[in-house]
Amino acid sequence: MTADEVIALLDLAPGATCGYVRLTYVAGERITPGGLAAPFETGRPMGSALYFLVTPQAPVQLHRIRNDQLYHYYLGDPLEVLLLREDGSTERVVVGPDLAAGQLVQLFIPGGTFHTARLVPGGRWFLGASTEWPGVEPQDVELGDMEALAARFPAAEAQIRSFLVPAAG
Repeated sequence: MTADEVIALLDLAPGATCGYVRLTYVAGERITPGGLAAPFETGRPMGSALYFLVTPQAPVQLHRIRNDQLYHYYLGDPLEVLLLREDGSTERVVVGPDLAAGQLVQLFIPGGTFHTARLVPGGRWFLGASTEWPGVEPQDVELGDMEALAARFPAAEAQIRSFLVPAAG
């Protein structure tokens, strides 16, 4: 199967942060205003989920969401993820099917963690999902400023820059 076939079968569209996406679930029940502390004090859905597909030309952009999220591996090639945590630590992990090689089929990303991801070298496409709690709303998503994050995480500057894909022109 090709990335284009998966995109068509799942009705995925270009996403602002994650290659190609489709929102698959937003909880009908909401946490009421005042039911959670800042930054969620205005209320949120109980949870949300989406498919995402990454290709070499459409990686996961450097971003963070306020909400905790869980990446799930479904199909395709492994995904290399760079995490830039609020406490200043960084980690590179691989989400994929090879458990014996240390790949993860699920990856927990704490809310507020900047992250970016790309296929492992030679990879063609990755299909996964992200589930979030509380559910994500547009104000919860922030694109990362590569220069500011490179300055904040100087030991990871080369890694941060290596994940960037030049814009198609």
